[in-house]
Amino acid sequence: MTHPSMPPARRINVGQVTLSVHEAGPAGGLPVLLLHGWPELALSWAAQIEALARAGYRVIAPDNRGFGASDAPHQVDAYHVDRLTGDIAGLLDALGIEKAVMVGHDWGGILMWHAACLIPERFLGAVGVNTPHLPRGSKPPLEVFRELGGDEHYIVRFQDEAADNLFTGRESDFFDFVFGAPPPSADLEKLPPSITHLPKRFENFVARGGLKSEDDVVVPKQTRAQYARIYAQTGFRGGINWYRNFDANWQRMGGVDHRLSMPCLMISAECDFMLPPKLTAWMPALCKDLEMHVIEDIGHWTQYEAPETLNAHLLDWLGRRFG
Repeated sequence: MTHPSMPPARRINVGQVTLSVHEAGPAGGLPVLLLHGWPELALSWAAQIEALARAGYRVIAPDNRGFGASDAPHQVDAYHVDRLTGDIAGLLDALGIEKAVMVGHDWGGILMWHAACLIPERFLGAVGVNTPHLPRGSKPPLEVFRELGGDEHYIVRFQDEAADNLFTGRESDFFDFVFGAPPPSADLEKLPPSITHLPKRFENFVARGGLKSEDDVVVPKQTRAQYARIYAQTGFRGGINWYRNFDANWQRMGGVDHRLSMPCLMISAECDFMLPPKLTAWMPALCKDLEMHVIEDIGHWTQYEAPETLNAHLLDWLGRRFG
């Protein structure tokens, strides 16, 4: 299991913060902006950056606000969806790009779909990797998460600022744990609510002696070591602050039209127990121009678990829809 090297990064002032941004491909190529999730970095897109750039696309992959080499404000409200959407618009402005195809995974997907509703004029197309476009729920997200997993649900735990240090000093163990292989698809319906108790499950993982075999993890050892080194320097607060805005973002999206007219592509993963393919059921009602695929036998870390299949879907769709 190997992972391509990343193109060099440069820091770009996008307005309120400065982001570390990796760029590849010809300057005149169709722009494709890749938005990573938690606890990832732009590094998670290395295989997609390589393939897209080789195909002639202008690829832009930032470390999102709060992550890696990008600025990480301390305040929780600095990670509100309006601030994060502003980063996207500010980055496109700084690069002289009017519109781009935007691709988001995990939290990058949540941000990308929200931005598609809030600044649709900056989108050529929208691609969700694992993360579907959902309608606004009838009650605040934290209430829903408590119903699903109780107070030990990791998103509920993350609301406490003590969570900033849950994984501090144990970064290597954490990335061995979080990038673990998914359960078989046949087991997904049997998973207990405790599957959402990420901090408690991590403690149990460490207590049992940590990773036993590379067969139990889906991200290469060298890449996990990169993540561990970077997070040992930056800490975890920036990324966790995104979770602390769930309810505020829910309030913000009230009254916002969630229907999208730009071309949309949804790529789900069969064994992703956090974002299962069944969550895409709403998307045909919300997305006027939608194509959907499910990659079989993989979990949440699609860019690592099925890079060639993901690249094939992206390149095929981009080629058909944008020439």
